[in-house]
Amino acid sequence: MTDIRRTVLWVVFTMSLVLLWDGWQKHNGHPSMFSPTPKTVSTAPAGPASSGVPAAATAGGTAAAQAPTTAAPVAAPSEKITIRTDVLTVTVDTLGGDIVRAELPKYLTSPDPTVTDQLLQMVHLQKKPEFTPQPVVLFNEGQHYRAQTGLVSAQGPLPAHTTPMTAVAGERELKDGQNEVKLRLESAEVGGVKLIKTFTFKRGVYTVGVTHEVVNHGTAPVTPQVYLQLVRDGSTVTGGAAFTPSFTGPAVYNSNTKFKTLKFEDIDKGKVDIEKQANDGWVSMVQHYFASAWLVNEPGNREFFVRKLPGQAGVRGDAYATGMVFTLPTLAPDTSATQQATLFAGPQEENNLSALAPGLERVKDYGVLTILAEPLFWLLDKLHGVIGNWGWTIVALVLLLKVALYSLNASAYKSMARMKAVAPRINEMKERLKDKPQEMQQEMMKIYREEKINPIGGCLPIFLQMPIFMALYWVLLSTVEMRQAPWMLWITDLSVRDPYFILPLLMMASSLFQVWLNPPAADPMQQKMMWIMPVAFGVMFFVFPAGLVLYWLTNNILSIAQQWLINRRLGVN
Repeated sequence: MTDIRRTVLWVVFTMSLVLLWDGWQKHNGHPSMFSPTPKTVSTAPAGPASSGVPAAATAGGTAAAQAPTTAAPVAAPSEKITIRTDVLTVTVDTLGGDIVRAELPKYLTSPDPTVTDQLLQMVHLQKKPEFTPQPVVLFNEGQHYRAQTGLVSAQGPLPAHTTPMTAVAGERELKDGQNEVKLRLESAEVGGVKLIKTFTFKRGVYTVGVTHEVVNHGTAPVTPQVYLQLVRDGSTVTGGAAFTPSFTGPAVYNSNTKFKTLKFEDIDKGKVDIEKQANDGWVSMVQHYFASAWLVNEPGNREFFVRKLPGQAGVRGDAYATGMVFTLPTLAPDTSATQQATLFAGPQEENNLSALAPGLERVKDYGVLTILAEPLFWLLDKLHGVIGNWGWTIVALVLLLKVALYSLNASAYKSMARMKAVAPRINEMKERLKDKPQEMQQEMMKIYREEKINPIGGCLPIFLQMPIFMALYWVLLSTVEMRQAPWMLWITDLSVRDPYFILPLLMMASSLFQVWLNPPAADPMQQKMMWIMPVAFGVMFFVFPAGLVLYWLTNNILSIAQQWLINRRLGVN
């Protein structure tokens, strides 16, 4: 039974090591050990789809609309207008009214403290180059990442995001005492229809209200459709330290099929399995810590689309679009209609996201352990509201978990202490009966019964703690609130690795001390491996977020204290 317990421990630690390493590899863009890397398939642009957005407008056309399928439009006059609020700096292009840049001045970029850079600096004694933090940028021209809107119709071309617009004079910056600033853009008539876009920027929020006013100046009725789309290339956005986001790409949500993400390589292969019609929902582009989304919370029929776009001049690699199409009422001549939408561009602050739209908090990716990670973050958030420091919040979380699991841990540690106490007796028996394995097993079971020892009892705390540990791993990787959050002294960012590897070394030392406290394995080779395992496991922690290492180190220290007290009470040295 002792060997069974050792085997179980081996399986738990080995699988944890393999899964964590595989996850780290996939996050850094390397192929998984369990599945081949999908090949990028070069496909021709898809034919007209039912999205209602013209192919010339880079979102796919509709046969009913008889939209143009010609190449890129002729260059038109373009003016970049910048609007500044306290939390957003947004650039709008008058060519179609695209939002082509969004800076988040309250969220600054971080240096990438990779192990390689540290070692090179140590070897060559080079001074670390100066790093000047810059605002995080979402929409940007380098990735062809932008938010677009426009009109289409079965009756013919209407103002789209390729149509030049004129800005109406007004404020361009949110002044002290102001709560909002507006930007109004007007298009010329196309097909007798004029489109007026009004962007509303408010203080303290990462949302932009977008009102589309459609005016029919023509002589015939027209049934316009408004499309909202997000476009970007297929590059992955890297995160801090050795980690990158768990997902980068489009996401779609509605109350019928809930949240669904789509990988760029699946879109390349035409594997876009989404519900195209719904009465509610939103679309998003997700990346590490941040996201953008088109939100329309009022119920009403909408058509969703996700697709790969035709190659465009000046765009690096392939581009992808996700969006929604809304059909407006038929407009008689000299009548108008409006459509309201909200553009979100900001951090994945879970509490704020859930207040903006149903299900929007799902853009925060917790991986396969969402069912554990969500309540874990809720508990961390409540503790942080009292403590005010994320590092001490993690320590408090471990204390609470230890209290909750105290009885179970105590039972396991008592079993391990008794095993250590009877270890000399078992070793003597094994030596005496080494040529009689069946009799040896029977004698060992008799000793366990007499001493009331459960040989696998020490494994239970590990089984319970590993899912929590893995869930916290995803919470730390995904929680923007912990991005650049300091703990104390040299730990200035809990979301990246310890720059001096002090916490991983302490964690490794505490793990080795735990091995010393546990009963030794009977097999000499197993004894050696039990000492090697904490070292191998600890090396992995050199590149893990400091917050995760802090959690494990605190857990080890409290476990050592509890086991030492139990050993002392039972008279085990």
